[in-house]
Amino acid sequence: MADSTPFLALSGISAGYGGKQVLRGVSFEARAGELTGLLGANGCGKTTLLKALCRQIPSAGTCLCGGADLSALSGRELGRRISYIPQRTGVGISLPALEVVLMGFNPRLGLLEQPSKAQEARALEALAAVGLAEAAYQDYQTLSEGQKQLCVLARAMVEDASLLLLDEPESSLDFPHRRRMMKLLTGMVSGREPGGDGTCPEKAGLVALHDPALALEFCRRLVLMKDGVCAAVLRPTEDGIPDMEAALSEIYGPVRLADLGENGRRRLAMLAKE
Repeated sequence: MADSTPFLALSGISAGYGGKQVLRGVSFEARAGELTGLLGANGCGKTTLLKALCRQIPSAGTCLCGGADLSALSGRELGRRISYIPQRTGVGISLPALEVVLMGFNPRLGLLEQPSKAQEARALEALAAVGLAEAAYQDYQTLSEGQKQLCVLARAMVEDASLLLLDEPESSLDFPHRRRMMKLLTGMVSGREPGGDGTCPEKAGLVALHDPALALEFCRRLVLMKDGVCAAVLRPTEDGIPDMEAALSEIYGPVRLADLGENGRRRLAMLAKE
């Protein structure tokens, strides 16, 4: 069971681009062992927040991860603590898929040090876990966009970082692979994933999602963002349905939630109100 103390604590995070402020004082907490979903309309600041947390853009405010101030860490230490999967993978050269996954070990290798046989075995195991065992030696550039996303997820699995930041990782995947990815992410933050070496006993995931249905099913906490601020924080398995409907309607327009669960297990679907 996840510890009740916050593993990730954001306070007053503000950031933007070219003098334009996008985030304005975002504050919330995330727990170890859980996925926290970021929901909101396009342009609300989800991507900006993830980039600010991994220091890709300047920001103000405080972010504590496992008690450590992320702004005070060296770039190498930040790379050990955070695994970031952007909407576009950023791998622009021809490499076998296996080599892309092996990049996940770079923050833990010395100068000119090559991955070990054991690390290569872990990388192959991670590729198998995401359904790409047959593509291990295929050129990454020839993979479909969805396969590329799964390959980068395998890289995150071997990185074994304590904080996962993912920007719409489901966007290029079909329905079965979306659910597979979310199940893998749940396993990663709970410490049950293949490919991890257990060096990070506490993990948390912050994932921006385009699909509210996935967020409602797999995320223990939902951060609703609107116009660069945190509009609400929901707990899908615990909060009252009328309160969640009201909060989600502020983001998406009039919606209702239907409980499709069985045997006392809540499983919510979001539907537009006619």
